[in-house]
Amino acid sequence: MTRSLRLFIVSLLAIAGTWILVGPALAHSEHEGTEAHEQVPFNDLTNDQPMVVDVVELSGLIDPVMVNMMADTLANVDPTKVLAVIFQVNSTGSVVSNADLYELVVRISEAKVPISFWVGPSGSRATGPMAQLAGLADDVGIAPGARLGALGPSILPEGWAETPFGLPLDTDLVTDTVGYDEAAERGIARLSPVLLAQLVGIEGFEVITDETVSPPTLEPVTHTRFHKLDVVSEFFHTVASPAVAYLLLLIGMGLLVFELFTAGVGVAGVLGAGCFLLSTYGLGVLPTRWWGLALLVVAFLGYAIDIQTGVPRAWTIIGTGALVFGSLFLFDGTPISWITLLFGIVGTAVAMSAGMPAMVRTRFSTPTIGREWMIGEMGEAVEALGPNGTVTVRDAVWRARTNRATPIPVGAPIRVIGIEGLWLEVEPEEGGAQDHRERSKNTQ
Repeated sequence: MTRSLRLFIVSLLAIAGTWILVGPALAHSEHEGTEAHEQVPFNDLTNDQPMVVDVVELSGLIDPVMVNMMADTLANVDPTKVLAVIFQVNSTGSVVSNADLYELVVRISEAKVPISFWVGPSGSRATGPMAQLAGLADDVGIAPGARLGALGPSILPEGWAETPFGLPLDTDLVTDTVGYDEAAERGIARLSPVLLAQLVGIEGFEVITDETVSPPTLEPVTHTRFHKLDVVSEFFHTVASPAVAYLLLLIGMGLLVFELFTAGVGVAGVLGAGCFLLSTYGLGVLPTRWWGLALLVVAFLGYAIDIQTGVPRAWTIIGTGALVFGSLFLFDGTPISWITLLFGIVGTAVAMSAGMPAMVRTRFSTPTIGREWMIGEMGEAVEALGPNGTVTVRDAVWRARTNRATPIPVGAPIRVIGIEGLWLEVEPEEGGAQDHRERSKNTQ
């Protein structure tokens, strides 16, 4: 079976497997709608208290999955049963068009119930388009340690009557953020240390004071329903994050390169194709620079060439350079954290330039095409060859054999005289014995 055929089969298996796993769930989620996202509330709904507050948890970049979640929630809200909708947010950017964001703007402005945004818990961020959406809502709360602002370019069409938080278009919050106390001082958010505090601030939300404990605590009377992305939507939302899409791409291409040097279709190929296909979804959603992606492809092609030859050479240097620049400039406007970049670049470079060549040499058999340059090269015996052992050639370790009549001791210089698969045929630098097959020919 040729390598190209193996790769084709692996890709088909990965596509089939991915569809088998997520197809039924996707179909199920389409029919379930927003109610499929409900989780168990902290107090049960009763017939004598029909009004509830819906809390929708949103985290990460605003992508098509999150837009659909917010739009479905706002479209399906029932004012006879829902007192208000609270979006609990932690989002610092968007990867969807302004047209998609404008749909959310319209739904928020035309909502039949009050819409509230809570930037919490501590450490959460609401910047960019999410901050603008919050600024157009009826109510905004912020938790200690959270940040709000850095509105960025406006997502509103020209002539729109309102502005986020009622601020002028040239406000300093276009680029800056504010924290807990400053947000309250400027009147753009109220202090809500915890979610219950945000709920209590909703008009009509009822609580009672439990004085049987010390100190007295507030107990909600109005019921609350929590909504999250379902498992499948959360999975694709995660795949569309820059760090995950980037790492999936590197892992996928690395495993596919490894599969090219194996004897058949294996687990590495199936996993590699699956990771690569998932990364293409993320890359399709994110603002990906095509030339950054092309550099990463060149990087793995360069590594593959030197894996084939068995020794890191010029293509490894070219591949490493392409890997660095492709990683740094892969996405436009959605930078990857330096920890992810360090892990991806260093891990890939070490695995492809050192780990994989050693593994291929020791476990798999590959053609000798591309390694003819080694014939005539000098090296050194790492262990005694009598006739089999190991040698180093240009600092790379190889399995080698010599003529039985000419054993080579440890540390002795050797010369490469031939290649068979992953084995080098070697002889001592001086005094190499004539092969027995040649001697038999000469006596005839």
